[in-house]
Amino acid sequence: MTAPAVEAVLAEHAELELRLADPSVHADPATARKLGRRYSEIGPIVAVARELNAARADIATAREFAAQDPSFGAEADELAAKIPVLERRLAELLVPRDPHDADDVILEIKSGEGGEESALFAGDLARMYLRYAERRGWSTQIIDSVPSDLGGYKDVTISVRSREPVADGVWSALKFEGGVHRVQRVPVTESQGRIHTSAAGVLVYPDTGEDADVEIDENDLRIDVFRSSGHGGQSVNTTDSAVRITHLPTGIVVSCQNERSQLQNRARAMEVLRARLQALAEEEAAAKASADRRSQVRTVDRSERIRTYNFPENRISDHRVGYKAHNLSSVLDGDLDAVVDALQAADRAEAVGK
Repeated sequence: MTAPAVEAVLAEHAELELRLADPSVHADPATARKLGRRYSEIGPIVAVARELNAARADIATAREFAAQDPSFGAEADELAAKIPVLERRLAELLVPRDPHDADDVILEIKSGEGGEESALFAGDLARMYLRYAERRGWSTQIIDSVPSDLGGYKDVTISVRSREPVADGVWSALKFEGGVHRVQRVPVTESQGRIHTSAAGVLVYPDTGEDADVEIDENDLRIDVFRSSGHGGQSVNTTDSAVRITHLPTGIVVSCQNERSQLQNRARAMEVLRARLQALAEEEAAAKASADRRSQVRTVDRSERIRTYNFPENRISDHRVGYKAHNLSSVLDGDLDAVVDALQAADRAEAVGK
């Protein structure tokens, strides 16, 4: 971007600062949240731009005084080395961001090839994401789940939300998780000690909430109610409070059974449906604009894996960026930072290179 573009960002930041200081803006929580997210998003650009401008001014001053005091010459040299670094950082920040980076996320984890072992692995992945969210200070909620007999999941839907509006929200970290995850280990059901390969699929949607730009016609919905299922105990409802919504034009089915009332389950299921329809609309638009776009794997086929979890070697491998590490146990305990950092770095490098 050019200098005028940087000035435009600085002007927008100043305007947002004034608006957010106005108490009347906070009377509308949705507007205040939207403004807060944008303020956070451009904050790093403003900080680096100001630091760069200050460095350029200081180097001019240092060179002016260097004639009287040689120590200013050394300071000027230090500033001269710093400026290209700041310029590169600013260029990276000015690359157009993913418009959903500040959004929350809905994760769907589905067992695939491998039967009960795949369902157990889906349970491991769900636990990994829940632990990672806990480390990041995000809030989580299991919206719907279909448990397997041995304690895994055939299907589980999880909401992950940031507690405060930030530029680098949940989506900025978890958007790369969509695809097929492959596991290599000795299943608990294997009596001969042989290593098996199975897979589970992860789908990730931005949870845009009230900002979702989709309209849903009630006539396009089939809504069924049923009794919540689970492993038993007090958490299982004894009334028909669970809700399943089918969007007839697309065939998308969303269920929610973990809220306390049918009304709450219906409201949460509608939020998930809006997010899925928004993602579908954007995917179709992207497909029209670019035939070779990158997309999430929609089938749980082991040959289309994005990542492999090898238990005998305690190794995790992300095949998209060539990332490998022998800390699988800690990754499955939620230590995903290094993996996410590698994926984000590759994405930034590609964006800057375009």
